[in-house]
Amino acid sequence: MKVFALLLCFVLAACGDSGARQQEKKAAPAALPVTTLEMAPRSVPISYEAVARTEGSREVQVRARVTGILERQLYAEGDTVKAGQPLFRIERAPFEIEVQQARAVLAQEIARRDLARGESERLKSLVDRRAISQKEADQAASSLQQTSAAVQIARARVRQAELNLSYTDVRAPIGGITGRAMQSVGSLVSPTGESALLTTLVQADPIWVRFSISEAEFSRVRGNESIEVALELADGKQYPHTGKLNFAGSTVDAATGTVQMRAELPNPNLELLPGQYVRVRAVAGTREAFVVPQTAVAQNETGRFVWIAEGGKAVQRQVRTGSWLGQDWIILEGLKAGDKVIVDNLVRLRPGAAVAQK
Repeated sequence: MKVFALLLCFVLAACGDSGARQQEKKAAPAALPVTTLEMAPRSVPISYEAVARTEGSREVQVRARVTGILERQLYAEGDTVKAGQPLFRIERAPFEIEVQQARAVLAQEIARRDLARGESERLKSLVDRRAISQKEADQAASSLQQTSAAVQIARARVRQAELNLSYTDVRAPIGGITGRAMQSVGSLVSPTGESALLTTLVQADPIWVRFSISEAEFSRVRGNESIEVALELADGKQYPHTGKLNFAGSTVDAATGTVQMRAELPNPNLELLPGQYVRVRAVAGTREAFVVPQTAVAQNETGRFVWIAEGGKAVQRQVRTGSWLGQDWIILEGLKAGDKVIVDNLVRLRPGAAVAQK
């Protein structure tokens, strides 16, 4: 009997241990400690980002305007020059001769006109005394008009010859940065041939930045004259100057669904060069929105979402994000004031998992 009693006690104890272990297995797992951020709306900038390219505010081609031999190059390629500064010189001698010839022809025509004037006045007095016919007087007046017209033509030819002579000094039409010389000294240049292009000039202060935004973004900023434009350089640094829009396209590109925009920014130290790629950020005022750390926003096949601590459990919440604000996402839709967004231990979360705020 004693042996039987001992066996019975052993069996009962074993059954008790097994039941306790099953109860432990059925018990809820420990809540995952998490850090939450309570949502409250705040004022955030309405901004749009795009890849942009810089261009000179003025870009001109310097061309030869007369035919001749290129005698001198008066600048170093890449120099910054002022408006009116000499860049090239074309052979002057043929044009100086043309000026002298035109002036000589003008002197001849003036002499003929003076002679015709004297003749006309003399015959006019004879007509008054009826010493000659009216026809002779009319012919003398006509000759005076013809010689006066010839003087005007000769003067125009002198002006044209002087203008051509002035074109032998090729000057900068604007102040800016010079490009490479397209023609070598000694080359024959002509305004009507491929040799006409001598160099290029770009005005880089102020500088223009051209970019595109979507049709939806354009509808939000259209008519807003206070849009501020900031740049981020290729090395990630912020450009120290901001600018304003100076052009907005009037049509939507059918291929891309975007609208062309252009901004003007100061560039006093020529830190930006034409043709450079930069990232532009256009700020068009402010609005109320929620802000969460970038690390708190995840993405799945349905889009971006955040984890919310709700009733002691983790709940997924789909959100619509805007642009970045520093290290944070601007959340446009999906959150409400008072929501507690989980910001850590995200990889261990599952829908409905128990969580405890730290």
